[in-house]
Amino acid sequence: MRKFDKQKLITSMNGALELRGKINEIIDPLFKKGITNICWLGIGGTYASGMQANIHMKEKSALETFYQNAAEYIVTGNKRITDKTLVVISSVTGNTKEMVDAVKKLNEVGATILGFMDDPKAKLAADLTYCISYPENEQLKFFMVGDRLMYLNGEFPDYDEFYEEMDKHFAEDIAEIGVKADDFAKDFALKHHDDEIHYFVGAGNQWGATYSYAMCYWEEQHWLRTRAVEAAEFFHGMFEIVDRDTPVTVYVGEDSQRPLSERVAKFLPEICGNYTIIDAKDYDLPGFSEKYRGTLSPFVFHAINNRIDVHIEHINRHPMDIRRYYRALDY
Repeated sequence: MRKFDKQKLITSMNGALELRGKINEIIDPLFKKGITNICWLGIGGTYASGMQANIHMKEKSALETFYQNAAEYIVTGNKRITDKTLVVISSVTGNTKEMVDAVKKLNEVGATILGFMDDPKAKLAADLTYCISYPENEQLKFFMVGDRLMYLNGEFPDYDEFYEEMDKHFAEDIAEIGVKADDFAKDFALKHHDDEIHYFVGAGNQWGATYSYAMCYWEEQHWLRTRAVEAAEFFHGMFEIVDRDTPVTVYVGEDSQRPLSERVAKFLPEICGNYTIIDAKDYDLPGFSEKYRGTLSPFVFHAINNRIDVHIEHINRHPMDIRRYYRALDY
């Protein structure tokens, strides 16, 4: 089983936080010059990160912000994306076909593209307006962009206070959650590593990650069948197929949409005996003001999910980097 390297994780997250200066050097003059809207464009996991960033801003900002699937953009376009749009993307390899083609189309309309690349020499990097290279921590990088935009728009007056706490405590706190959640993660993995299907329910700034965890992790990497369900939609169809033995996991975050997940969590015991509630409130974030916990919920869940993944990978003896079809076949 892969060993948990807490210090490596802390170093990685702190390195991402240090990108904030570079981000601000790009965002500040763009905002001053004038942008009409912000588009988070992606495919698969990066599309899911765009969902999270969009929810993060939509709740707090009057700036127009939306997320866009790269494959859909190639065939359908989006009239809201113009030469006054800031498009934010992320890519690990820099050669995902949908992203490469979408960026070409973005350049045709003259959009400003800020891209986070793991590899600065990747094919995609040359077609970006701005490129920041640093691996992993995608949601954190996206949130830092959104936070700066809201600060400049007069909607985040405690921006400096928040990031002072982030710089001091974020990496250590999130890494420690990984340590403390490990026993739970092992038990969860033992119980669910061979489920015929598993339902994941999320809301708010956790919805994008819930969608991604079901699709990009359990389906793509573990080859386990899943479905992601928005908490707001749970009572409009999906709950009719839940019975005593249906595996359902609900993420209860601490942002404004917490009541949507709480409603599901409260109802499930009436009809299901195989549910799990993962509540961000159960995990300490020492050093952080209470008012910021909602923003941090997705990172709490991500740390827990990472430990679940490691245990499922070991129990099933199925390395997560093996694919049947992805990048193995022509499609």
